[in-house]
Amino acid sequence: MSDGPVAVCVDAGTTVIKAVAFDADGRERVVTRRDTAVARPRRERAEQDMDEVWHAVVETVREAVQRAGAPVRFLALTAQGDGAWLVDAAHRPVRPAVLWNDGRAADIVTRWAEDGVLERAYRVNGSLTNAGLPNAVLRHLAVEEPEALDAAHSVLTCGGWLFLRLTGVLGIDPSEASAPWLDIHAGAYSDDLVDAYGLAQHRRLLPPLLTGGSRVAEVTAEAAERLGLPAGTPVVLAPYDIVSTALGVGATEPGQATCVLGTTLCTEVLIERPDTGGQPAGLTLDFGVPGRLVRAFPTLAGTGVLDWLVALLGLRDHGELTELAARVAPGAEGLRVLPYLSPAGERAPFLDPAASGLVTGTRFTHGREHLARAVLEGLAHVIRDCLDAAPHRPVELGLCGGGAASDLWCQLIADITGVPAVRTEDSQVGAKGALLFATTLLGDHPDLTAAARALVRPSARREPDPATRAFHEAQHAEFLATRELAATRWAGWRDHG
Repeated sequence: MSDGPVAVCVDAGTTVIKAVAFDADGRERVVTRRDTAVARPRRERAEQDMDEVWHAVVETVREAVQRAGAPVRFLALTAQGDGAWLVDAAHRPVRPAVLWNDGRAADIVTRWAEDGVLERAYRVNGSLTNAGLPNAVLRHLAVEEPEALDAAHSVLTCGGWLFLRLTGVLGIDPSEASAPWLDIHAGAYSDDLVDAYGLAQHRRLLPPLLTGGSRVAEVTAEAAERLGLPAGTPVVLAPYDIVSTALGVGATEPGQATCVLGTTLCTEVLIERPDTGGQPAGLTLDFGVPGRLVRAFPTLAGTGVLDWLVALLGLRDHGELTELAARVAPGAEGLRVLPYLSPAGERAPFLDPAASGLVTGTRFTHGREHLARAVLEGLAHVIRDCLDAAPHRPVELGLCGGGAASDLWCQLIADITGVPAVRTEDSQVGAKGALLFATTLLGDHPDLTAAARALVRPSARREPDPATRAFHEAQHAEFLATRELAATRWAGWRDHG
C-alpha cells in the first residue's frame, strides 16, 4: 500500500496501544493495535509493566510502517495520562507504573480534603486532585515505598516515558503536568503546590516542561532501527489523550465540547482563561497553545461498567448489550443504576474515593434488558452531571471512543443531556488529535482551527428528542437525589464491604 507519505500517530491507551498511518488528507490508511495488561496486585491498585508498554508501541509502529509501505514524515504520540511512571538516572523503570485509575492513595486524598489542601490547591491549579494523580501517588510511595523514590530520577507519565524511549529526551507535556503541579495562571511549576502536598524533598523528581519546539525531537538510531523508521525522523509529543481526543473531534474554540466514551467518560469543554473560583471540580489542562485550556471531567465510570455487565449477563459484546437495551422504553420501567463501580470510587465531577454503584427500583418484572438500559442511561446521566459542572453550556457534544459506535447510546446521551451529539468519520480520534497537533507544530497549518477544518470530517448528528425532554429532566433530578442519599452510606459500605 503506497499513495504518498504518511504520518504515523500513536495512541497509547490503558489496555490497547494503537498506531495509525494517516495520509496527507488526514484519512486513516492503516490501524494496528496491541493489547497491554493491567496488573491488580490488590483490589484498589492498577499497575503496568513499563517495558511491556514500550514493546507494544514498537510492534504497532513497526507493523503500521510496514503495511503503509510509504515514507513516514513524522511520528506523533499521545498516551494515557496521570499515574506515576518512575525512571532512574539511567532512564530505566524503578518499579511498575502506577496508573491513573489506581486507588492506593485514596486515604491521602481524603486527608487532604479534610485538611483543606485540595481546595487551596484548586485555587492555584484549577484541578481537584484524585488518587490517580502523580502528586497523590508520590505521597503514598513516600510512606510505603521510600526506596522507590530514593532510586528515582524523574516521575513521568506514559507519554513522557514513551517520548524518552523514542528520542532520549526527558520531559513532560504541560497538559500532563497541569493538574498536579502547575500554577495554571502562570503555566509554570508551583513550589507552593509541591509544598502543600508534602513533597518538597521530592521536588527534584519533576521533569522539564516540554513546550513549543521542545516537543519535537529526532528518533534515536536504536529506536529507529526497531521501528523501521529512517534515522532522524521527527517525533512530536502531543498533549495526553484527554486533550488530543478533544482535538481529534475538531474542538479548538472556546465553548466546544467533547466526551470520550471509553474507559473513562471524559467530558471536556474548551475555555479561554482559567477560573479557579467556585466549587472545586474536575481538571483544568493546558491545551498546547496560548489562550486555550480544557476543563475536563474524566470520570472513573466508563465502558468498564459495560464490560462488567456483558460478563455478568453472559453476553458476547457491547453490541448485544445495546440490542437488549433497545427493547425497553426510556426509564427502564423504573430501574435505575448509579454506575460508580471503580474500586477507586469517583473523581469527576465530584470526588469520593468511597463511591460505589447502586441498583434501585428493582421488581420481579425486570429482566436483563432493563438492567442493560438502566446502565446505559446511568452512564449518560454521569455525562450530563459533568456538562452541568462545566463553565459553558455547549451547542453540541462531539462523541468518540469505543462507545460512540452505538447509535442507541449516542441518542440516549443527546436525549439525557439535551445537547446534540456529533460523531466524526474517524475511528481513532486520539491519534487524529495527535496528527492535528503535530501538523500545526510542524507548520503544515497556521493554527489548530485550520488543521481541524482541513482534517476532521463530521459524519453523524443526533438531536435530542423533544418528546422525552421533560421525562429525562425528571429522571436526572431523581438520579442526583439517589446519589446524594447513597453518598451518606458509601464510606460505611467500603469499610464493611
